[in-house]
Amino acid sequence: MVNLYENETRLWNDGYFNVVGCDEAGRGPLFGPVVCAAVILPHDFKLDGLNDSKKLTEKKRETFYPIIMEKALAVGVSIVSAKEIDEINIYEASRQGMLRAIEKLSVKPDYIITDAMPLDGFSNIPHEAIIKGDAKSITIAAASVIAKVTRDRLMYEEDKKHPEYEFCKHKGYPTKKHIELLNKYGIIDGYRHTYGPVKKYLSEHNK
Repeated sequence: MVNLYENETRLWNDGYFNVVGCDEAGRGPLFGPVVCAAVILPHDFKLDGLNDSKKLTEKKRETFYPIIMEKALAVGVSIVSAKEIDEINIYEASRQGMLRAIEKLSVKPDYIITDAMPLDGFSNIPHEAIIKGDAKSITIAAASVIAKVTRDRLMYEEDKKHPEYEFCKHKGYPTKKHIELLNKYGIIDGYRHTYGPVKKYLSEHNK
């Protein structure tokens, strides 16, 4: 069984008191922003069942979200629009989004850990990228929940504006049904023009 506190304990023991974990939600969708979160947890933080947000049900994520927000020493969230993703690519958008989330923290971090995202050249704070970090670090797992819940809530708001696209169901990801709806109703503001199915639609309808 993975010890989600192993990385934090190692860093705390090395004298890094405020360890910030970073993660993002929404790298794969055709529609909507990528949301990045940064979380610093107290050393006595415990939340049974907390794990990578992808391994949790939506109900469980919604249950954990307010607990994390209440108990965390600091939380920062940044939202990078589809337009900016198209301009700088999703990898760079995720990197810059994490840095922006860190900058929004009310507590200055001593050390940064991310879910497989190098921040070289972005920060003068010591940092490391942990492969599958959201399943290996309690802090990154907490950030993954904050990012995912924040993004899902944005998708529910978009669903209210554009119910015909059914964003509440697929959250912007390229499901078969979503692509069918995209082809039926067309491109609206918020779609990522550099993503395959959207590029295909645009090329077929801009002839």
